[in-house]
Amino acid sequence: MTATTASRASRTARRPAPARNGGIRESAVSRTIAMAVMVVATLYFLTPIWWLLVASTKTRADFTTTAPLWFADFALFDNLAALFDYRNAVFLRWLANSALYAGVGALFATLIAAMAGYAIAKYSFRGRETLFNVILGGVLVPATALALPLFLLFSQIGATNTIWAVFLPSLVSPFGVYLSRIYAAASVPDEIIEAARIDGAGEVRTFFTVATRMMAPALVTIFLFQFVAIWNNFFLPLIMLRDESLFPVTLGLYVWNTQVSQIPDIRALVIIGSLLSIIPLIITFLGLQRFWQSGLASGGLK
Repeated sequence: MTATTASRASRTARRPAPARNGGIRESAVSRTIAMAVMVVATLYFLTPIWWLLVASTKTRADFTTTAPLWFADFALFDNLAALFDYRNAVFLRWLANSALYAGVGALFATLIAAMAGYAIAKYSFRGRETLFNVILGGVLVPATALALPLFLLFSQIGATNTIWAVFLPSLVSPFGVYLSRIYAAASVPDEIIEAARIDGAGEVRTFFTVATRMMAPALVTIFLFQFVAIWNNFFLPLIMLRDESLFPVTLGLYVWNTQVSQIPDIRALVIIGSLLSIIPLIITFLGLQRFWQSGLASGGLK
């Protein structure tokens, strides 16, 4: 072997091997940094939930005298019994109200948004783009900015302090219309709609039997977002409702929390009630997670 050949072989041996499957090789430093960021983010979001779980199992005395992030005497069931017995189980009424506002409201909001987005995407009419731009502008308006105008409108018709004052505003979802329009334009081919019309299907039947099946991931995504938004809604019920029996769980817990200084024993009820109030959100998210992820992925690809 000549010296030139040996030198080439040596350089070839020292050259790093290409990454498998044509991918870019990641350094150990970048992987470590990415893992550290994810760990910090996970701790940031899960620590309050862990604190809430731990605090819900403590007595009033242990709450201020023991470690805040670890268990003491297990009093979870006693706290639950006290919560459900307090004022004739008004907390269960608040949970039912929140389930009604969020469940039914998100369902109808998803239907309305899907129909509006589908119509804007598939029908040509004058002012279509202007209408869509106005709806898109509604995404940028915070809900708190609309609370006072809504209160004035409902007060004019005498609908404040009613279930409709919270339920009707929750039916409007500008983001849902936007997502439905984008998804319908990408996932519902015009040829399939024309074929359904040729077969004699009307516009309504075509939408419910053909379009909704193709838009299912987007519809589940809209439902999840709207459900979480309505469940966590606080400011609108605060200015609309005065009757305690109509309160959602967020407003009810807020009212209890304002009474802690006068009734110290109620602090444990606020904590255990806060823990129970997030369980429906966790269940809903875990149950719809795969549809939500597929909806975002499909929308990004298309």
